[in-house]
Amino acid sequence: MEKEAKKEAFRKYLDSSGVLDALTKVLVALYEQNDRPTSPIEFIQQKLGGPTVSEFEKLQAEMSNLQIKYNDLLATHQETCSWRK
Repeated sequence: MEKEAKKEAFRKYLDSSGVLDALTKVLVALYEQNDRPTSPIEFIQQKLGGPTVSEFEKLQAEMSNLQIKYNDLLATHQETCSWRK
C-alpha cells in the first residue's frame, strides 16, 4: 500500500510541475513527424530546450579552451605576484 501511495504522490508531483504535459507534447511532436528523426533522443532533447549533441560537444570544447586560458592566466598572475615579493 505504501508503494502505491509513493507512486501516486510522485505522479502528482510530475503532473503539478508540468513534466507530464511537457513530455506528452514532445512525444506527440515526435509521433507527428513525417520523417522519423535518426536520433529520437536528440529530437526530445531539442524539444525540451537542450543543446544538440554537436552543440554540446562545441560547448565542451569551448569550456576546455577557456579552462586552459584560465590556468595560463592564473600561472602568470602567480608568477607576477611572487616576483614582486
